Amino acid sequence: MSVDGETVEPGWEVDPDDEWGVAVIATVGRQLKLRREAVGMRAAEFGESVGYGEDLVYKIEGGKRIPRQEYLDRADEVLGAGGLIAATWEDVKKVRYPKKVRELAKLEGQAVEIGVYECNSINGLLQTPDHARSVISAAQPPYSPDDVERMVTARLARQSVFERDPAPSIHFVLEEAALRRPIGGTMVWRRQLEHLLEVGRLHNVMLQVMPLNSAIHSGLDGRIEVLKFPDGTAVGRSDGAFNGRPTSDPKQLRILELRYGTIRAQALSPGESLTLIEQLLGET
Repeated sequence: MSVDGETVEPGWEVDPDDEWGVAVIATVGRQLKLRREAVGMRAAEFGESVGYGEDLVYKIEGGKRIPRQEYLDRADEVLGAGGLIAATWEDVKKVRYPKKVRELAKLEGQAVEIGVYECNSINGLLQTPDHARSVISAAQPPYSPDDVERMVTARLARQSVFERDPAPSIHFVLEEAALRRPIGGTMVWRRQLEHLLEVGRLHNVMLQVMPLNSAIHSGLDGRIEVLKFPDGTAVGRSDGAFNGRPTSDPKQLRILELRYGTIRAQALSPGESLTLIEQLLGET
């Protein structure tokens, strides 16, 4: 595949700071190389058989590139591995996302309560694929097309939190200004608003909107997120407090919960918020 004349290799780059990810990909690469050599295939011959270039084969076998599932499935067939290579996808898929995203997804997957105030955008847990792609693609300097897709996939994977059983209690407060910004164009914007209505009607989700006519509130200096866990512990983070770092200190958590509670009180009710989103949808 090519974009603007440049070849885009299938697979993802390995984050050198992700020790666990590096170890997993190095192990899978070694297994692929040993299996290929055991059947007497050269890298170029193997690459041609699986439909990828020789250089990519060396990168994957050397642990420098994260293989995609279709690569592993095809390699399993070509090398007659009887499903052993294809099975490595279970490990690979756990490290295909950036380390920070994995850590966030792990916390969200354990929480019994999730509360988020988002000031400048629609929270990642609420984004449609096209909306997420538009947001990520707008970064400067720009990400490569391959990295954009990796990050979109990672963001969407976090949304499995809505499918958990028992379901966690999830609460969002979004700024009306963010809902009015037509990111990705009219059709992408419409689908995003429709998706907000769908999620906002889930039995375990409360979605509130901070209206534009709210002159001032305690979230003006950045997003706030508070996660609570079954054992009674919690983790919170705010762009405008404690240097933006996650905290589990009870005193700091009380400050964040006070700010978040104040924001919820100033926002429109869930019913009023869904009505506003419906009105915005009617304006598109």
